[in-house]
Amino acid sequence: MELKKEKCLPCEVGGVPLGEKEVLEMSKMINPEWGIEDSKIVKRTFKFKNFKKALEFVNRVGAIAESEGHHPDIELSWGKVTVRFTTHKIGGLSTNDFIMAAKIDEVEI
Repeated sequence: MELKKEKCLPCEVGGVPLGEKEVLEMSKMINPEWGIEDSKIVKRTFKFKNFKKALEFVNRVGAIAESEGHHPDIELSWGKVTVRFTTHKIGGLSTNDFIMAAKIDEVEI
């Protein structure tokens, strides 16, 4: 499976999040700079030379999120952007979180 070519699918409330083994396998399919927190969040911090470049990146990530219908938590500050994904409806990670991470890995910095 090439995650960046996949499409996010809607999750149902009460769905089952990925287990630790599945999270480990999915994490091998994205840039190793993405970290996993408590098997519930996939997170990466991107660095930029200034605020303007960081903001441009946020806007590109936002456009991808809108097109996929799966939205991250984004923290923007001078020269860096932290992106976090979790699937709130299921209280953990889903395949969608990793699809989005893979798509963001393709955004030029």
